[in-house]
Amino acid sequence: MTKLIIINAIFLFILSCQSNYSQNYNDALLLSEPGLYTGARALSMGNSFTSLSNDISGLLFNPAGIGLVNKVELYGGMNFNSFNNNTSFFNTTTNASKSSVNLNQFGLVYPLPVIQGSWVFAFGYNRAKDFNRTMKFDGFNSGNNSMIQTLTGDYNEQVPITNDLGLAYEIRNPITNEYIRDTTLINGLLNQSGGIKREGYLDKWSFAMSIEVAKGFFIGGTFNILSGKYKSNSDYWEDDTKDIYGINLPLDPADQTTRDFQTFYLNDIIDWDLSGWDSQIGVLYNWMDKFRFGASIKLPSYYTIKENYLVNADSYFGTGYGYSLNPAIDDPIQYDIKTPFEYSFGASGTFSIITVAGDIKIMDYTQMEFTEGFDYAYRTARQKEIDDLFTTALDYHFGAEVKIPNLPIFGRAGFMYRQSPYSDDPSEFDKKYLTVGVGTLIDNTFGLDVAYAYGWWKDFGDNYGVNVSRTFQDINVNNLILNFSVIF
Repeated sequence: MTKLIIINAIFLFILSCQSNYSQNYNDALLLSEPGLYTGARALSMGNSFTSLSNDISGLLFNPAGIGLVNKVELYGGMNFNSFNNNTSFFNTTTNASKSSVNLNQFGLVYPLPVIQGSWVFAFGYNRAKDFNRTMKFDGFNSGNNSMIQTLTGDYNEQVPITNDLGLAYEIRNPITNEYIRDTTLINGLLNQSGGIKREGYLDKWSFAMSIEVAKGFFIGGTFNILSGKYKSNSDYWEDDTKDIYGINLPLDPADQTTRDFQTFYLNDIIDWDLSGWDSQIGVLYNWMDKFRFGASIKLPSYYTIKENYLVNADSYFGTGYGYSLNPAIDDPIQYDIKTPFEYSFGASGTFSIITVAGDIKIMDYTQMEFTEGFDYAYRTARQKEIDDLFTTALDYHFGAEVKIPNLPIFGRAGFMYRQSPYSDDPSEFDKKYLTVGVGTLIDNTFGLDVAYAYGWWKDFGDNYGVNVSRTFQDINVNNLILNFSVIF
């Protein structure tokens, strides 16, 4: 298994000590993975919407589909989501959860009067992605490793964090006083705990058009303006709960205040302002309102990230003394990320009161790229990581819609299978979703749609090193979307 997710940005801190950059493939992946989108009808059908797309959600699925709309339609909606994470860490399980509520969609679809065929414009707002995540862990690591040891060494001479905190000291040549290396008397056997909270969003302001160029054949395009925010706040503690490093052991032999080590604490914050753009083109063929076939290509998204990266650290000793990282690390930077192409293909059929649909999406995650903001050598190294770790992923979407006889009510259900972008990942790391929903259209004027999605998958992360301080995460998510529409 080649997957390696650093659950804290602590590893990024180590990188920053060496190169003044703290960005790696996780940043590119965060922006490249598709969100769930925000249309209730589409979500309740498992997002199998490439061959349908005949509402405001078509702006993000397949802009050609809005050509099927023949009346002016106004849309709006809200989204509730919760993220739950049961984390196992050295035989101890800790639960964490986080939820959010937001306005997630509004827009207008406007067909122009034409003599033949259709010509439809649309514009709208969609909250395309929610970064809501959380994780906590707490357990005793009986191994001879620790974050303190990881952060100690001559590669950190520029920012000797453990030295400043009284956790390590310099070894020098006794004759020449020449610096040799940093060392620490800490040798594992510490309780490790911490957590990470992530929040933020990605918004798309979309402008789209669809034209029926031949009977039943539509071509459309969307241009999206991207904006958003992202914040990751990580806490990490190492505590001497078993009094291994007691009152008779100063961690710095030249400083008696460093006797009786108690706690090491590290906090890092990544704060982004996001902006960018992307576009999408699509085609759709509608055969007698019975069968529809659609395809779309979302071109790469181009993001500019304005990042503030903050690191604080503290240590505490039984002597009553404590030390803080002074000054704290504050590293603002601006850089650009380019995401992969997304290829979607779908088909649907309507049989009496039942419509069934299926989609497949293809993404080559090795196309992720840092394009600006770093020197050539750093970009090349990050690209090698991306090439080595990632693969082409296939996402599958299936759904059905049933019209209840004699009632203006539609029942819907669907399933999504989103393959992990990491090469060689087993299936438990793939994201699975079950979806259901219901919709109604009153007097062919007022529409109300509700969708619920339940998703589950597994994940893991390393606080440092490889599989020496690893969290095993069992994740489930809940999404509830409410949309309304008015037809003029």
